[in-house]
Amino acid sequence: MKLRWTQRARRDLIEIGRYIATDRPGAARRWVETLRRQARRAVEFPHSGRRVPEFEREDLREILVSGYRIVYAVRQEAIEVLTVFDGHQRLRLPEGEESDTLS
Repeated sequence: MKLRWTQRARRDLIEIGRYIATDRPGAARRWVETLRRQARRAVEFPHSGRRVPEFEREDLREILVSGYRIVYAVRQEAIEVLTVFDGHQRLRLPEGEESDTLS
């Protein structure tokens, strides 16, 4: 099984890294790598993440990492990382993306 990152998830990682880098560039690189490494674990254990509470679908999972949520979809051919964001926020998908991404 492969790991794929959506454009949105890639942008999320870049934004997280930039935000942390304003104060601590080295820490930003390490943190982004930690998030990537945690996402790679989903390839080995796809259903180990909890179901996303906003959707309660078996194929939508998330990994919680020190206050961040890595949301991914379990697909037949791959694990697809949909977004990465601060866990204090609710998952919100842009209008129209929900049906495309979650179908």
